[in-house]
Amino acid sequence: MAKFGKRTTAARAAFEGKVNLSVEDAVSLVKGSAVSKFDETVEIAMNLGVDPRHADQMVRGTVNLPNGTGKNIRVAVFARGSKAEEAEAAGADIVGAEDLMEVVQGGTINFDRCIATPDMMPIVGRLGKVLGPRNLMPNPKIGTVTMDVKAAIEAAKGGQVQFKVEKAGVIHAGIGKASFDEAKLVENIRSFVNAVAKAKPTGSKGAYMKKIVVSSTMGPGVTLNVDSATGE
Repeated sequence: MAKFGKRTTAARAAFEGKVNLSVEDAVSLVKGSAVSKFDETVEIAMNLGVDPRHADQMVRGTVNLPNGTGKNIRVAVFARGSKAEEAEAAGADIVGAEDLMEVVQGGTINFDRCIATPDMMPIVGRLGKVLGPRNLMPNPKIGTVTMDVKAAIEAAKGGQVQFKVEKAGVIHAGIGKASFDEAKLVENIRSFVNAVAKAKPTGSKGAYMKKIVVSSTMGPGVTLNVDSATGE
């Protein structure tokens, strides 16, 4: 049997028997267990009734969290000329074209979001096998292939979260920090859940949101009442 430290044992005891909680109660419990020396991320995992192997059951999109994520997002932009200058002025951390492609091909990916102007896609397309598995591939459907690089950069750094369902039908994302006020975390959770609800694909049959779990980086998870999570 696995042995746990005092902190983990205490957290597990606090969570014992607590399931299907309201968002408010879940956030209070998760914040109370986040006692690490660093500011833990509050994470959400959603088990959806979809099979993403079918195109009509893919779930993906973006949501602008009202209170941000608390994370410093590093943004890379593939652009040339005036658009590269616009990206630099807007606060992009890395800007380039073929030179940036070579860096990424070499295995160096020190950014959290990748944006590209449409004319850069022939270059970026060569990086599909590198960026795709990391969910970093620019895509016009989520606003990361655009001529308005300034707006895309501001959205990424201002708390925009991308989501994409994984093979097992799960969506996972960070929705804030344990240091956030409870009300701000509650608001972020509901914004995220509602965005996923709106992204329900046409091919989804039966229960769409099967299970929602919230946890901190080092803490146990607790299940949410779906109606409470959507604000219904």
